[in-house]
Amino acid sequence: MALNASTTLPYDTATVLGVFTDEGFVRHMSEYVGGSLESLTLDGDTAGAFTLTAVRTMPTHRLPDMARKFVGETLSVTQTEHWDAPAADGSRQATLEMTVAGVPLNVAAIQRLIAQGTDTVVDLQGNVTSSIPFLGGKIAGAAEPMIGKALNVQAVEARKWLESR
Repeated sequence: MALNASTTLPYDTATVLGVFTDEGFVRHMSEYVGGSLESLTLDGDTAGAFTLTAVRTMPTHRLPDMARKFVGETLSVTQTEHWDAPAADGSRQATLEMTVAGVPLNVAAIQRLIAQGTDTVVDLQGNVTSSIPFLGGKIAGAAEPMIGKALNVQAVEARKWLESR
């Protein structure tokens, strides 16, 4: 299933990236959706190219019943973001991979932080796939809108986070 989501934040790209890589914010987002942050690893300096890996335990109560009976009450989700060095205008791009332990569900996407004056457009384009015979398309189809919605929730929470600082 295609994954397409975009939103704008009234902050420059460095500020937005700073929030998205802040352990406190990542923990807040994990807990906001009822999960928990198990670990966050930052490999490299965010001023250049770097990799961010977050491992979260997430509840499954929003998944369709057919999926929940296979995966149980929680899922371990690993999200790895390989960020490129900033472009001349400060824009950033990451290759994003998300895997779910014990479930053949994968997300492969490109996330961009696009500088537009003093604002940043947060854009996510990718695919959600599942290799479960017969049910894979339904599971990927159910996951896709939740991932898109998560980007919008992240933007709203990032704005609140920055305004409270």
